[in-house]
Amino acid sequence: VFSPPCLWRVLLIVSSNCSGNRTTVTILLWHWPFNTPLSLEGDVCWDLCRIPRCRLVDQRSFLSSADVVVFHNRELRSGHQKLPVDSPRPRGQRWAWMSLEAPVHNGDLRRFAHMFNMTMSYRRDADIPIPYGELLPKEADGQLTEEAPLNKSTLVCWVVSNYNRYHKRSKVYQELKATVDVKVYGRWTKKPLPSEDLLPTISRCYFYLAFENSLSKDYITEKLWKNAYLGRAVPVVLGPQLSDYQAVAPPNSFIHVDQFPSVRELGKYLQSLAEDKKHYSDYFNWKLKWSVKLHTDWRERLCKICPQYNRLPEQKVYSDLQAWVNADSA
Repeated sequence: VFSPPCLWRVLLIVSSNCSGNRTTVTILLWHWPFNTPLSLEGDVCWDLCRIPRCRLVDQRSFLSSADVVVFHNRELRSGHQKLPVDSPRPRGQRWAWMSLEAPVHNGDLRRFAHMFNMTMSYRRDADIPIPYGELLPKEADGQLTEEAPLNKSTLVCWVVSNYNRYHKRSKVYQELKATVDVKVYGRWTKKPLPSEDLLPTISRCYFYLAFENSLSKDYITEKLWKNAYLGRAVPVVLGPQLSDYQAVAPPNSFIHVDQFPSVRELGKYLQSLAEDKKHYSDYFNWKLKWSVKLHTDWRERLCKICPQYNRLPEQKVYSDLQAWVNADSA
């Protein structure tokens, strides 16, 4: 059942349950993801998200007083950053493990057993879910400002940089192009798209292959939220199972590869759908009620901790982080 973890729900939690909490929660970011710092001047969480009493800091001098310390896994995996295990952890302080990578790219997490109290991930069952994107309800009954885009010149297109012939998405692509024409862009085909050309190019395609490079629980990236939805093409998705997509995306807004007995049948359906303007247009009806919100600001992700802080068990510890991260991954 489509029930996205929308930002508005977070705001409702804040307004209804956190207004009585007069204690400011201090969140220390131990290191900036990808060594790309952002400004923490002013009341960041209030300015960005209207979340009160939520303080973000990145000075390590706050280690002895922070309520939560957040560690981004990429730098821990590479060895560029380390956990401050030589310093005594203050009583009640929680450590949060944060990653937007698929399990296969998170490395060996067994060394982090019994270290972390919270998870921050695209997974819906993370303590702090931080998806790549989501759909927010429009404030009032909307009207499409235009008909479903029909200035189409290409049936199917795909943007791919890292092609591995052993990936399932590569095998599906090879089967699909035997049935229908697929135009491929990206470094793999030596047809890179400048960022300003990405969405205009996709908008000329009836269908976009939103194929993830990893088939893992809830791993739904900007390939759906940005490339397909904002590119105004109907997404053909391959990644987690169908039910994971159905939980975060409206009915009739995407086509899942697993909905067909064969890739050949999928190709035949795409051909017939493109020829049926009315049926094709139905795949854009979700825009009447929903708009796309991309999540790209790490500060917004960190701010999400505060509304949940008092709701999470104080004594929770991930005794086997590796097992949790790899649950239901392929």
